[in-house]
Amino acid sequence: MKTFLLIASLVVFNAAAFSQNFHFNLYAGTSNYNGDLQDKSFTLNESHLAGGFGFSYDISDHFSLRSSLLFGTVSGNDKYTRNRIRNLNFTSAISEVSLGAEYYITKLGDHSLTPYVFAGIAVFHFNPYTRDTSGKIVYLKPLSTEGEGFIPGNNYYSLTQMAIPFGAGVKLSLSENIQVGLEIGYRKLFTDYLDDVSSTYVDEATLLANRGSTAVELAYRSNELKNGGQYPPAGIMRGSSSHKDSYYFTTLTLSFRLFPNYNEGEGRNSKLNCPKPVN
Repeated sequence: MKTFLLIASLVVFNAAAFSQNFHFNLYAGTSNYNGDLQDKSFTLNESHLAGGFGFSYDISDHFSLRSSLLFGTVSGNDKYTRNRIRNLNFTSAISEVSLGAEYYITKLGDHSLTPYVFAGIAVFHFNPYTRDTSGKIVYLKPLSTEGEGFIPGNNYYSLTQMAIPFGAGVKLSLSENIQVGLEIGYRKLFTDYLDDVSSTYVDEATLLANRGSTAVELAYRSNELKNGGQYPPAGIMRGSSSHKDSYYFTTLTLSFRLFPNYNEGEGRNSKLNCPKPVN
């Protein structure tokens, strides 16, 4: 019985020690897109609210594991670019789940301000849409605006794909259990169809026969402009497939230690009185 109680006590003690390294994180900020319908790295015209939450676990003074679930919106519009005559635009909601690791430039607990970098792997979902001349929302993938699904070698793109998130941030310790911060995270994508624009125009008659008049109307919208041009011949560049699309989050962060340690002075770093990560 004494042996059992001793083992149980050790298990509880170690679980409590490890649990002090768990954090619940909140994110709130903006989401942006880079691609064929955006020729600027950053613009307030195409920034949207974003947010989410996640968890992290400190495995040492310099490393932390992290997971997150983020939501945002991305959009692009030719009227803000040099290619206005094409007159295309899109919007898409983004939902993303990710796993990764953070590396702290300075030791956790040694300074109140801690810069860090992070990287990982993510799965995200998108679904680009636009509005027709009547204002009705029209989702673009079913229209195959570049011949996806009926032009040989041009396959449908998936709306759920992998991404590589990476970026940097800084955390400010308000107390031993609460941190605030700022983080910028870029997403490297493996698709060029986040905006439904990638390669060349498909023949107008072929697109009309396979996907109908709405597809033709939304594949090239110059006719909606004063002195707009005619639908381009097949093979003319519609986008640039050599550069994949991307998106990024710029967020404020708020982090709470899930299981605070209230035993003053025990197992803490001296400068901030914070629990040390368990190695």
